[in-house]
Amino acid sequence: MSGRQVEQSTGSEDTAPTLIDCDIHQKWKDPKEVIAYLPDQYKDRGVQSPSILYDNVAEFSRRDAIPDDGSPAGSSIEKMKEHHFEEFGVDYAVLTGNSYLNLTALPNRDYAAELAVANNKWVIDNWLSEGGPFVGSLLAAPQKPERMAEMIRELGDHARVVQVVMPMASQHPYGHEYYWPMYEAAEEMGLPIAMHPYTEGHGVTRPPTGAGHPNTYFEWHTLLGTYAMGQLVSLVAEGVLAKFPDLNFVVIEGGLSWVPHFLWRMDKDWKALRAQVPYLQKPPSEYVRDQVRFTTQPIEEPDNPEHLLQILEMMHAEETVMFASDYPHWDTDSPVYALPPMSDEMEQAVMAGNAQELYGLPNNPTTLPTN
Repeated sequence: MSGRQVEQSTGSEDTAPTLIDCDIHQKWKDPKEVIAYLPDQYKDRGVQSPSILYDNVAEFSRRDAIPDDGSPAGSSIEKMKEHHFEEFGVDYAVLTGNSYLNLTALPNRDYAAELAVANNKWVIDNWLSEGGPFVGSLLAAPQKPERMAEMIRELGDHARVVQVVMPMASQHPYGHEYYWPMYEAAEEMGLPIAMHPYTEGHGVTRPPTGAGHPNTYFEWHTLLGTYAMGQLVSLVAEGVLAKFPDLNFVVIEGGLSWVPHFLWRMDKDWKALRAQVPYLQKPPSEYVRDQVRFTTQPIEEPDNPEHLLQILEMMHAEETVMFASDYPHWDTDSPVYALPPMSDEMEQAVMAGNAQELYGLPNNPTTLPTN
């Protein structure tokens, strides 16, 4: 679309980042790397998580992202740097995990929670210690909120931990007070909570769509945004955003063209039904605009780029949208071609400014401690 010019990062303390990629998937080469961090009682069990129910004939990851030694795409720091960061001038890469998001759908909540903790310690020791562009997310298994709150307080003060990530799918809608201990901990530590799809219909979660279990990966992937809508309206209507005014949420990989419609609909219903949500002191769209951010991939691509620009303007993208590539997955969005032409102010905010503000990142990533 736009064919924008991407410049290599200067790494200067005086120069603001120009590209922050908010959805990068790292992966271990061998589960043994994470098993080493599990409590002894679970070491023999290893890493078990529900497998995805829907096959993608094109495979999940790009074949050109596979390292020369044949290890999984996303498992080599050097390959990732050479293949993606250096090519596009990525200043910061926000690590969000991989298919092991599914461990958060396990019915055994104690095991799921310890797997999440083990994964997070592995990420800190093996990726965030690398420094450079890497900042990361603490994976949370929401079926064990008290243990996850403890983990957030234990690991959340690492300088390169910038958010908590939960599966988009869950046993209960995320507004439920069952989950609030995690929100209290995240707000206390100044960490946004991101929601990422993959677990829909797996393990203890609900069906992938409101219509039930679809037949194909095509259907599941097309409807990713609908699950995000369900979680977001729950967070608003149950009063989470009002109860935790300093807590931010990030909707990853749900698309964004639905956002204006969703906000208009909530505001309209709030006018007539506000007696049911007396803790909302302003229109729902204002809570979302203040406390929720949306990442771009998989970006909608209308034939006329002007139509996408209109959607971005309607959802105040200069405040609410952050760029994400989803590298190294099959539908990676290029920072050069994914977005339509837009004003310089909106482009700077979407490509880097909004993420820098949300995550509190310094201009120069090399100034961030690695321990």
